This record gives sequence, C-alpha cells and structure tokens, in this order.
Amino acid sequence: MSTGTFASTDSTDPPKSAAPTESDASFLTTARGKLTLVLLCAVAFLDFVDASIVNIALPAIQRDLDLSNQGLQWVPSGYLLTYGGLMLLGGRAADLIGRRRVLTGGTLVFAASSLIGGLAQSSEVLIGARLAQGVGASMMLPAALSILTTSFGTGPDRNKALGAWAGTGALASAVGVFLGGVLTEGPGWRWVMFVNLPVCALVLPLIPRLLPDDKRRASVRGFDFLGTALATGGLVLLVHGLVKAPDQGWSSTRTVVELGVAACLLLAFVVNEAVIGNPLMPLGIFRVKGLAAANVTQLVAMSGFIAMFFFITLYVQGVMGYSEIKAGSAFLPVTVGVGIAAGMAQPLLARVGTRPLIVVGSLIASAGVWLLSRIPVDGTYLGDLLPGLVVMSFGLGFVFVGVATAANAGVPAEQAGLAAALMNTAQQLGGAFGLAILSAVATAETTHRLAAGDAAASAYTDGYQKALLVGAFLLAGAAVVGLFVANTRGEETT
Repeated sequence: MSTGTFASTDSTDPPKSAAPTESDASFLTTARGKLTLVLLCAVAFLDFVDASIVNIALPAIQRDLDLSNQGLQWVPSGYLLTYGGLMLLGGRAADLIGRRRVLTGGTLVFAASSLIGGLAQSSEVLIGARLAQGVGASMMLPAALSILTTSFGTGPDRNKALGAWAGTGALASAVGVFLGGVLTEGPGWRWVMFVNLPVCALVLPLIPRLLPDDKRRASVRGFDFLGTALATGGLVLLVHGLVKAPDQGWSSTRTVVELGVAACLLLAFVVNEAVIGNPLMPLGIFRVKGLAAANVTQLVAMSGFIAMFFFITLYVQGVMGYSEIKAGSAFLPVTVGVGIAAGMAQPLLARVGTRPLIVVGSLIASAGVWLLSRIPVDGTYLGDLLPGLVVMSFGLGFVFVGVATAANAGVPAEQAGLAAALMNTAQQLGGAFGLAILSAVATAETTHRLAAGDAAASAYTDGYQKALLVGAFLLAGAAVVGLFVANTRGEETT
C-alpha cells in the first residue's frame, strides 16, 4: 500500500477473497459482475437522489414542523454541507482502511439517519438527521465508485460500467424531484426519508456477498490529523459560505470572513500535503493526465445543471401553480433523455473519446438551459418547458458519462477512492457555487422588478429567466474547460 493517511501494520497481506482486476476484462459479462454493477449503481442512486428528493417536500415540512425560512434552508443544505465537506476524507479512508468496510459503515449511517429523520418531531432532529445522511453519503459514494473502477477492466467493460454509473447519477437528480412530489402528495413528506430504508435493507446484505473483503489493518500511526482537519474545515466552511451567501449578502462581514477563512484553510491544506510524509491527499494524483481539467469541468457544469433543476422547480410550483406531484412529473422526460444519451455515449467513447463527448454535451445542455431561460409568466409545459428539458437532458447524459470516464482514467488502483472523492467533491462544490451565484442573480432581478411595480409572478419569472441565462453561460464555459480534458478511449489516452 502506498503512503497515505494510515500507516498499515501489515500492508502486504492479500485480501481474503480475490477481487477482479483491471486485466479481467470480461467481469461485466458474468452474473456476479452484473449484480456488482447493479449494487454499486443502487448506492449511487441513493446518494444522488437524496440531494433533490426533499426539495418539493419543503413547504409541507415547514408547515408540519413550524420552521422559519432560514431554518428550512438547512433541510437541503445540511445534507450538501457534510456530503461535500467530508467527501475527500471518505474517499481516502476507503483507499486506506478498506472500501467494503467504508461502504458498509456509510450505508448503516445513511439508513439510521433516514429513519431518525422520518420520525423527527422537531426541526432540530430533522436537520441533524440530514447532516448525518450527508456523512453516510460521503463514505458510500467514493467507496462505491472506487470499487467500480478497480473491479471492471479498462476498455469496453469499464466504459459500460462508468456509463451506467454516470447515467444513474444524472437520472437520480430528476427522479428525486418526481419521487419527492409523489411521496409528499401521497403518504406524506416523511416518506422522502423512509423511502431510503428498503433500498438500504437490500444493499447491506449484498455488500459482503458480492464484494471482496479488502479491509486493511491500520493504526493511527502516521495519520494526517492536520491535513484532515484543514481539508474538512475548509470544505465545510466553503460549502456553508456559498449556501448562506445569498441570504447574508456577498459583501456581508460574515460571508467575507467565512469564505476567506475557508480559502486560507484549503491553501494551508495544500501546503501541508506537499511536505508531510503520509498525506491525506497525495498531490501526485494530479500528475494523472487530464484529471484536474475533468474535475474543473465537473464543477463548472454542475453549477449550471443543479441550479437549473432548482429554478424550474420554483417556476412550475410558484408561477404555474403545479401541485407537488405534477411538479415532480414535469421532470420525467429528463430521465428518458438522460437514459438515451448515456446509452449513446458508451459506443461514442470508443470512437471519439471523452473530450468531444464533454464539449458537445456541454454545448447541447447550454442550448437547452438557454431555451428554458425564455420561460414567460404565462408559460405552458409543452411549449415553454418540454423542449428545453429534452435538449438539456441529452447534454446532461453526455457530460456525466464523459467526465466520469475522464476523471478516473489512468488513476492507480490504490488511489481510486481519492479520485472518486475529488470528482464528487467537485460536483457538490459546483452545485453549491451555482445555487449561490444564480440565487443572487435571481433575487437581485426580482427585487428590482418588484421595486419597479411589476406583479409578483412577473417579477419572480424575470429573476428565474436571468438566473437560467447565467446557467446557460456556465455550461458553455464547461465546454471550454472540457477542451483541456484528456481524450480517453478506453485504454488509449491522447
């Protein structure tokens, strides 16, 4: 085992059961391989869907638990805060103490916090449960993705596996909104938490049956306590600062101090990693060609994507007057488009590589969000929403598959968890950044229109239009960054 956060007491011991290796290029064709991929995609679905499933349920939660607007914001934000802030630690822990062990522990935390959140009788308990869900997800996701990248060989097997993973992530974002509406209007908002339990109950017994025991005996000797504290503190402060900035104001003392301290902590973290013998994040991972560019592309693209879901949800409920279930159903065509695009992306990877897929996908998505930015106050679903959602969904599918493949290409097996954590941290930071920037844009435009005497529906629509237009520009920017991503075609990188 390479140097890392933990010093192993016996790093040469083999795992108790043999794991598929990258040379095993036919693993996906076996029944065990297919079941393993289904299991890992189920984990990804759980983590991604919980970032969006509560959104439509927020009004019902606010009424039931008597939350203030400020307190209500912590229901979605609490999950993103610990999810993004602890992702790096979760990924490196998976590499160094065992991916199966971390995946199992994270799933148990996720299940327990979902149960507590569903039973919550106070806002404090619910918000605490959402924070704990984020902790569980920060362990589950990088562990699962690193298992995937080390289990399926390079070439067609890995392309198909990463394509399925990426398609699952993209689908979950849209399905989460739909499920949130169905559950809230049906059995009630508590089921947006309870729905995780049967999935966890299926996943947990399958983990030891399908995944090899890769646990490592490690001690705290050599543990990078300082790096862990700097990274976790910096990322948590950064996500929190971005989430709260639209309410507190970008120029407020609290926002400036919070973001400034976050930047200092993260800079200190990089310096620490460069000089310490057992770093939490070995900086050598960035020598992998195109990895940094893939992660920056992910961050920029997610800034536009996640904000788009947020503002269109507000528009269909607040302006068009859709019920919870109707608002959730509005995003169903996105799941179809993403599924088709993800399927198309897999053979395209072998022919043209990741770079064209990311660039073209980002431009298609940008065009779709631009169409959505033209929504009128008296808009219709078929005329004003559906075309943009369909176009955007195809771009989303291409980008997810392309970035997931590029960000994991050429990464050593012993650093697969770290690479997975970096990619997903970029996604969470991108979502927080996009929501913060675009919320400020929307609020400023709406406030201006209200002051000018416009009706509320018109003022809010103008704000959503402006925010979505900026989102379209962000996605176009992701296409520019994507030009620097390594062009990976299975085993070949150019």
